[in-house]
Amino acid sequence: MIVSKHHIFCELNMTSTKQPDGVKNADLHNSKPSASYSLTLRVKITNQPGMLGKITSLIGEVGGDIGAIDIHGFENDAIIRDITIKVKDSGHGEMLVEQVKKIPGIEVVNVSDRTFLMHLGGKIRVTNKVPLKTRDDLSMAYTPGVARVCMAIHNEPENVYKLTIKRNTVAVITDGTAVLGLGDIGPEAALPVMEGKAMLFKEFGKVDAFPICLATKDVEEIIQACKHIAPVFGGINLEDISAPRCFEVEERLKKELDIPVFHDDQHGTAVVVLAALINALKIVKKEMSSLKVIVSGVGAAGVACSKILLNAGVKNVIGFDRLGAIYKGRGEHMNYMKDWFADHTNPTGFKGSIQDALEGADLYMGLSGPGTIEASALKKMARDPIVFAMANPTPEVMPEEAAPYVRIMATGRSDYPNQINNVLCFPGIFRGALDCQATDINEEMKLAAAHAIASCISDSELNEDYIIPGVFNPLVAQRVAEEVVKVAIKTGVARKGTPDPVDPIEQ
Repeated sequence: MIVSKHHIFCELNMTSTKQPDGVKNADLHNSKPSASYSLTLRVKITNQPGMLGKITSLIGEVGGDIGAIDIHGFENDAIIRDITIKVKDSGHGEMLVEQVKKIPGIEVVNVSDRTFLMHLGGKIRVTNKVPLKTRDDLSMAYTPGVARVCMAIHNEPENVYKLTIKRNTVAVITDGTAVLGLGDIGPEAALPVMEGKAMLFKEFGKVDAFPICLATKDVEEIIQACKHIAPVFGGINLEDISAPRCFEVEERLKKELDIPVFHDDQHGTAVVVLAALINALKIVKKEMSSLKVIVSGVGAAGVACSKILLNAGVKNVIGFDRLGAIYKGRGEHMNYMKDWFADHTNPTGFKGSIQDALEGADLYMGLSGPGTIEASALKKMARDPIVFAMANPTPEVMPEEAAPYVRIMATGRSDYPNQINNVLCFPGIFRGALDCQATDINEEMKLAAAHAIASCISDSELNEDYIIPGVFNPLVAQRVAEEVVKVAIKTGVARKGTPDPVDPIEQ
């Protein structure tokens, strides 16, 4: 990536987005132009009638989506314009630029990748909440005045929640081994994702979050690192740690720390899945206890989603990994979480294919990868089938292909109805946990969060394309936080019975 000193423009460079070995290039799976592949072309256009029209026509012909056209300046007999365009992927963008360069009378001055521009210098920063402009300010914020505050915490440790950032701060911790659809890309490469997570915490939950990327894959070292930094934070959000290590890390930390620990890839997904299912069942008029659920992908998210459905009353879950059905007594390609899964699911001991298992199924839940299931296989499902295909960016089955066979469809994508997005869960669940100084985020709190999310859609609004609220719905985090606090108090994990209001400065 080359950055212009004067214009802070990035030259489009495919090597900067090269996928790690063994990972499919996500670029290949985008079917329509997206803001995540958004370019700004600075072009010098000969000042003649119809020249701008030639560019816009060509962009449309090659599948680009023009967002804005701005005049940057004039030079002799030319107009310099900035044209913002959404494209399908990096390759599509390169092709579009090359076609524009071929137009006589047009010079492409430079090309900026707007996503890269957003990330220049990082996406978050630390700012002071109080002024530091005078000697008095300095003497109170730092030495000598700060010593009295230190001793107040030393003498009464619970004061750390009143007198420091701990009351409203979460650590977003990863080892970079299971990042988005990229896999094991390491802690440095994972940092942009963790920064983004911190942004979401702040934007939707008014929670201060800080990314911490650990240069180790050792379970014990990850656990010790989290324990060593825990005094600063009111909670820990584990992120993008590969299975099965993520299970052990979370379980150990939940036992050994007195602050809430939450692996969002597992439980955030599970909470939102349950919320979507609660509302979907209102439409198809079925009960949790009567459902037959097929799970494609028994990793961190697949196990957590199955657990929360079992806790919500589902009795018949059958899970599949790359080798087939998970059942009691299976010995190949198992680990201790799959052993747990085998003990608590598949009550009939089914050992056949996923296509056969779909016979009479009410819900197909995909947490695996693209193309895992043929759309035609869905016609075997029961009346009013529900499909949650959550692989990203390409779901297990595309909504267009599933449409003839499915009553309700949800994906993890924002460009289709019913997006199952973790941002509906983690800001509110941590907001509530911090407000009551919870020591844990337990199963009851997760169930409460799911019902709170589902309740944000009224019965009059509910329909097949609207079973889950949008990520910008302002009610979601507030309702989740309120219900989480109530359940935390009821289940005895809240240190405070009455939550303090969030400091307006913190917002």
